[in-house]
Amino acid sequence: MLIAFIHNIQTAENLLISAAALAANLKMEFGVLCYAENESVADTKKEIIQKTLFENQLEDVRIYVRTDAENELAGFCETVEASFLILQLSENKKKIIQKYLNFCRELRIPYLFFKDEFSVLNLNKVMLPVGFLVEELEKAQFASAFGRFCSSQIFILLANDYGSKAAANAEKMKLIFDKFSLNYSLEKAKADSFKVEKEAVEKAFREVYGIVIISASRE
Repeated sequence: MLIAFIHNIQTAENLLISAAALAANLKMEFGVLCYAENESVADTKKEIIQKTLFENQLEDVRIYVRTDAENELAGFCETVEASFLILQLSENKKKIIQKYLNFCRELRIPYLFFKDEFSVLNLNKVMLPVGFLVEELEKAQFASAFGRFCSSQIFILLANDYGSKAAANAEKMKLIFDKFSLNYSLEKAKADSFKVEKEAVEKAFREVYGIVIISASRE
């Protein structure tokens, strides 16, 4: 299941449209999660969500309005067996982002922050920075899913390291992409493994990539 975690339904239209389309492409169920202070507020929020979904012709959507704490987000995702999480980012503040990063710390699924001002998600081009850590290889399965099910072009940005570990990771990823005959290209970055993800985000912004796949870490 793909879960869209929203805070303000009035500004979540592009997020909901994007999430529903992505869920359909990835052949996942689609659910909307929202938190409320009490049961009375929960009923009102559910009605507003249902109305918004209907107005955007979004059907077969599961709605979860919970009254427990937001910090139970990871546990909820495990309970419903979520495979992808999209979080609404209504406030682009460091402390808000850090709060939700903390909530997602125990997750083992991809999660995406979606600002209210974002356009509908375009997955024609996906940016994949590759560094020297062995964990980088886990990103290949997600990039592969975008390539297979969303017809995304995958752009590998290879860290400019002295060692060979990053290049070895990229070669293993290419084997996976070749297996499915995916459309991908590779370019060497200016930055090393410690800064390649920042360079990838900057490049993606300039060249209008829909998504950047990065590894969660303490930084």
